[in-house]
This record gives sequence, C-alpha cells and structure tokens, in this order.
Amino acid sequence: MASEPEIILSRISPADAGEVLTVQRAAFASEALIYGTADMPPLTQTLEELRAELADANGWVARVGPRLVGAIRVRETDDLLLIGRIAIAPDMQGSGIGRSLLEAAERDARAPEAELFTGSLSEANVRLYESCGYRVAERVDQGDGTAQLFMRKSLDGGVG
Repeated sequence: MASEPEIILSRISPADAGEVLTVQRAAFASEALIYGTADMPPLTQTLEELRAELADANGWVARVGPRLVGAIRVRETDDLLLIGRIAIAPDMQGSGIGRSLLEAAERDARAPEAELFTGSLSEANVRLYESCGYRVAERVDQGDGTAQLFMRKSLDGGVG
C-alpha cells in the first residue's frame, strides 16, 4: 500500500457544510445497508439543517490536500463530551482518520468523560471505539433485534 496520506485537522465551520454533508451521506450509506433502512438522521439531514447545526456546534474536519475526508461533531456540558456524527469518506475508512478526529475532540475537551453511540450491528465502529478506550455503558434495545450502544470513556488522567 502507498504511504499514509497526510491528514490535516481543523475546526469545523458552517462553510464546511456542503462537503460535510457529502461525506456524511457517503459514510452512512453503508450503515443504511447494514440496518436495512435509509431513514436515519445522517442520511435525511438537509444542507440547511446542517448549516444551522454547524453555526453553534463544535468539532473537527479532516482533509487530505483540499479534500474533506472526515468530520466529527461534539457538544460539551460540564460533565460530558457528547460525540456525534463521525463520518469518514468510504475510500478513506480504516486509515486512522476516525481515530485522529476522536483524539482531537478528546484533547480539546474540559469534561471528565466522553460519550458516543453507535448501532449494535456496526461492528467496525464498535471495534474502533473500543480500541480508543470506549466501553459500552448502556444498551438500548430498538425492538427489531438491534440496539443502540452508548459508549463512554473517562477523559480524566488520560494520555494526550
């Protein structure tokens, strides 16, 4: 395989909305196949909704050259860093971008703990999050044989 591409992280902004939406839809298309439905917020969100969300959201984007290849959105309370909508361009998945985005969000946080969620059938996501130190804190049955997995990680005394 060729050498790893140089990944540049920067703060997410409303100006990124179009590129973020494109990557988000491409990334979550595989989730739609796993779960048998495209009726999920990352796929139904409109550009206008995303622009409004980014006006007061925090987060990061990853670029390789001029191309946006990943994004993560976060919200922080005093107690918890809420991580959402991690989206990596399908052709770049598995190259460390998701891990880099998670690490940037965690380093920037003041909260003592981070939480994210994924579906129980999203095995690659669960593996990534576990390898980054997240553990399942709550499992919410969806009534269709799947569950939402809420995963948490302590940020106190962590490295980085």
